[in-house]
Formats: sequence, C-alpha cells, structure tokens
Amino acid sequence: MSTTAVRTPAPTKKSVGAGRASTHARGRTLTSGPSFWYTTPALLFFVGFAIIPLIIVLGLSFTNWDGLSAITPAGLDNWVAAFTDPQTYQSLGITLEMMVLGWIIQTPIAILIGVFTAGRQKYRAVYAVLFFVPLLISAAAIAIAWKALLDPNFGLGASTGIPWLSQDYLGNPDTALYVVVVIIAWQFIPFHALLYQGGVQQIPASMYEAATLDGAGRVQQFFHITLPQLKNTFITSTTLMLVGSLTYFDIVFVLTQGGPGTSTRTLPLQMYFTGFSSYNMGVASVLAVILVALGLALSLGLTKLSGFSKMSSDLEGA
Repeated sequence: MSTTAVRTPAPTKKSVGAGRASTHARGRTLTSGPSFWYTTPALLFFVGFAIIPLIIVLGLSFTNWDGLSAITPAGLDNWVAAFTDPQTYQSLGITLEMMVLGWIIQTPIAILIGVFTAGRQKYRAVYAVLFFVPLLISAAAIAIAWKALLDPNFGLGASTGIPWLSQDYLGNPDTALYVVVVIIAWQFIPFHALLYQGGVQQIPASMYEAATLDGAGRVQQFFHITLPQLKNTFITSTTLMLVGSLTYFDIVFVLTQGGPGTSTRTLPLQMYFTGFSSYNMGVASVLAVILVALGLALSLGLTKLSGFSKMSSDLEGA
C-alpha cells in the first residue's frame, strides 16, 4: 500500500515578513492599549498629589499671604527675602550635614545587616525580625521614646547611674545634631538593609561556588562578588537615603524643635517656622520649592553619574 507525502510549501520572505509584522502589530495592540489604562490611576495620583500642589506652592511663592487674609501679589520679594536670609543658608548647611552623616552611618551598617540576614540559617530569620522592628514604629513614637531615654534627669542615665548617659545630649548645641542623626539612622537602617538583603538573594550561588573552588575566602567573596553585584541596589538605597534626608521633619521636631537655638533647624523646620510661626506663607513656599529642586537635582544627578539609567543587570557576568 503506497502513501503519498504531503509537502508544506516553505514560507517565502514576503509571508514571513508579513507574519512578523502582524505579530508585532498584535503585540503593540495588546500591550499599548491596556498598559495605558493600567498606568492611568498612578498617573492621576501623581498629578493630583504631586504636580498640582507643586504648581500651587510655586504660585504662592510670588504672593503675600499669612494664611488667613487675602492673597496679594509680591513679585520676587519672597525669593529675595529667602536668599538674603542667613538662616536659610544655615538651615541648608545643617540639612546637607545631616544628609552626609546619615549616609556615612547608615550605608555600611545596612549592607552588613542585609548580607547577614540574606543567609539561609534559621537563626538569621529571628535576627532579621529584631533588626526590622524600628521600621514598624512611627517617627513620632521613636522620637518620644528616645527623648525620654536621653532625659538627663529621668532617663536611662539617671536610672542606671552611668555618668556619661546622664548628660543632656539633646540640649547641647555641640552634640544635638549628631544624636539626632544617630536616632534617624537607627530608624531607617532596617529599610535599607531590607533592600540589600533582597539584592544579595538575587546573586547566583554558582558565583560563590566558583570563587570557593578558586580558593577565595569569605572576605574576598564579599569585596569581589557581593559588593559589585549590589551596584544597582547601592544606587537605589543612596538615592532614597539622600533625597529622604530632605524631608526629615517630625522626628527632628519632636526631639529638639530645631534647638537648642538653631543648631538642628533643618530646611523643612525653617519652612515650618516661617509659614506657621511667622505666618509668611510666601517665603515658606520659596523654601518648599528649594527643597523640591534639591531633591530632583540629587536624584537626577545620581542617576546620571552612576549610569543607573542604562538599567544594566546585576547578574552581568554570572
């Protein structure tokens, strides 16, 4: 019994091209349409709670308003007043100092805790829970607790009888800023450690196995494998840390209210006192615009200088 083979004609270049074009067209139709609607809520949220308030604040910076009476135009008077006030530059300097000190303290500790908690041992999970407790507490509660602990008369020093704990650290202009930075670092180190923990867990185990076979120890693996593979995580953490330093208000306000004197008066606190103590919403709006400009400059500058916009993979070379 004979059988007849049925031959399927080979696709021509024209048909292949047409098929690819139709596939790409269908892909664009399937992705461009729904994706727009998926991003619409986030876009509306961003416009309503970021862009529109920023436009309003920018408009208020050119007006005179005490928060109650009628708004009157002021031209550039508020901008001149803000940039000729020495307190603006002092507050800006304190903010930048707090930013640098916070980054120096938080980054190495967060990396070490993140790498440690990324291990597979069960006891590390218990430590991870303890490390992340400060992340679950509000900034105001943390400030109240630390202020009570550091009280020279009724705090930890008075109860333990240890002399160096009985000093008024928050009331001393020479130490208040550093104590505030340490407390802020204590609160936010767990968040950045969580970022580094996730980054370490994405590194292939084969890289460490190959390094072990080549005779590399734990320290060598940390500096030659772990840290290079955490490049993008480092950039993300640094950006969030530096830009977030521009918004520290509640914890500083509860701890020191900008004092003693003006030794811890950051730019957000200066904005608050200008707007709600001096009732000068115009100059306060100028300070708010300065904060937004600094945040955008920092984030864009870090993205540009680090090459993070290229979105290179952490697994490159794996």
